[in-house]
Amino acid sequence: MIRIEITRRAPGETRAYIQTFLYEPAGLGDTVATALNELNARDPLTDEHGEPAEPIRWECSCLQKKCGACAMVINGVPALACDAQLRAYVGKAGDGITTVRLAPLRKFPVIADLMVDRSVLQRNLAQMRVWIDEDAQLNEKAVDVGYESSRCLQCGLCLEVCPNFDPEGLFAGMAAAVPMTRLLAEIAASQRKEAAGAWRQRVFDGCGKSLSCRDICPAGIEIGELLARSNAAALWNRWIRKKADGKKLTDHT
Repeated sequence: MIRIEITRRAPGETRAYIQTFLYEPAGLGDTVATALNELNARDPLTDEHGEPAEPIRWECSCLQKKCGACAMVINGVPALACDAQLRAYVGKAGDGITTVRLAPLRKFPVIADLMVDRSVLQRNLAQMRVWIDEDAQLNEKAVDVGYESSRCLQCGLCLEVCPNFDPEGLFAGMAAAVPMTRLLAEIAASQRKEAAGAWRQRVFDGCGKSLSCRDICPAGIEIGELLARSNAAALWNRWIRKKADGKKLTDHT
């Protein structure tokens, strides 16, 4: 038997409370998402003490670790509910009942229960203009970067663990930086000035390089490598070109 302890909050309310439910896994492959779906299918839904309970509010879509909608904090660690198998928590309690604690992500406004408002992810992408205005010339060097960056789920787990990210701050975090790496890799160098400026201001100047984002990423994206390549494209290569142009001017003079 597993005790599912959920931090709950009604829509429009600021006060949070804990409500606990009992769940018996049907098999070793049951996940937190499986448990939440089963609990909400109960009619009526009652808590551990037999008291009536409102349906648990949470987000899900694919349930296959593809969309990132079911991001939450599970036993203190940000994770996707569809990727968190309950067997990973079994046997850690001395009374024969394992407790799994669920809470909403902490860096985003709570809508209700485990649902949060992650619109800051889309807002940062729009402010950084992470799109191209004309056809890009795909080259062999950009293929690997494009594939790696396209695997980002926009789940927000990287922002949850980032010591530098603040939803009200200028630093956009890796949820914006990873898509930006593809843009920097695919656009021509002559068109890179605006993108390079956005990268420096919204990514490079705020990133402390702790790489906690790399360790938590459910897609396993090679964030360190993408950062290094984009820093080179947006900053160092540009700096080298400027120095070279300055030297040419000096030599000519």
